[in-house]
Amino acid sequence: MDRLLANLKAILAEAGFRDDEPIVVGLQQRDKAPAFHAQGLTARGETLSATTPIYAASLSKQMTAACVALLVQQGALDLESALSSWLPQLPGWADDIRLRQLLHHTAALPADRDLDAIMAGHADRTSEGVIQALTRFPALQGRPGGRYAYSNAGYVCLAAAAARAASQPIPDFARDRLFAPLSMSDTYYWAGPAPAPPGAAPLSPEHPAPLSLGDGGVWTTAADLLRWSQALNADALGISTLMETPGRLDDGTPIDYAWGIGIRSHAGHRVYRHGGGWPGLRAMQARLPDLGWSIAFLAIADDTERRTVLLDLLLDELAEDDDRL
Repeated sequence: MDRLLANLKAILAEAGFRDDEPIVVGLQQRDKAPAFHAQGLTARGETLSATTPIYAASLSKQMTAACVALLVQQGALDLESALSSWLPQLPGWADDIRLRQLLHHTAALPADRDLDAIMAGHADRTSEGVIQALTRFPALQGRPGGRYAYSNAGYVCLAAAAARAASQPIPDFARDRLFAPLSMSDTYYWAGPAPAPPGAAPLSPEHPAPLSLGDGGVWTTAADLLRWSQALNADALGISTLMETPGRLDDGTPIDYAWGIGIRSHAGHRVYRHGGGWPGLRAMQARLPDLGWSIAFLAIADDTERRTVLLDLLLDELAEDDDRL
């Protein structure tokens, strides 16, 4: 860890980050103390730190999937149930979609760009707005279960179904069953009405964070992201095996997406990872359960795709450290 921290500025530079660009990076292995590197300022001129609340974007999907997993375990949610049984306001095509297909992005929902075109001009992208936009599509773009196509709208629907199954708003359920038990006191789903929670690092006024829940909606800190990641590595919630199960198409073909997380490998190690992005924000969280490592970083003035380069460089360092042991 000491060697990695000593090299972190050089790693950031190799990935293309200047030393004045605002980014916070967190690393932790098993029960060792987490380590952080933070640099730069927020849009309010405040020093960025490991405890600065930041929009998590699509990192939220694994939290939504965890809510679903808990509800499945308690028998309140059946992944084989039709989407129409939870969102009856949707057109008839919702009869053909199963919740498991939403989890793994195989539901053949309208493309995000087509939904965004319908919602263009709306200041706040809410869950209600996304679901209302879906009602304007008379047909799906293919057969549910036939292919993988990443869908933010699918996770908005999934969160809405989970809330109905829990008889509780998803922010409350996540607080009670995920965040409070894991001591993630600075993490929460935020549905507005303000574009950002009090005290959080704001995004650009021209591109405020969307207020939809499920696909995004979570605001968190680098410190809490490591708590989350390490809890999954240790199976503290009793759902890690379920969440790490790869999805499949209906013909049995496996896909490299599990429950709100992508499945990759690096230097022979299984890596569970997900990115998040919005104008002026890039985020990444990854974990290697066999080595006990977690990585999280949040860049709050970034519109590039350097996050994958940075993650690969950090994974190379972790693999080298493991080889030395």
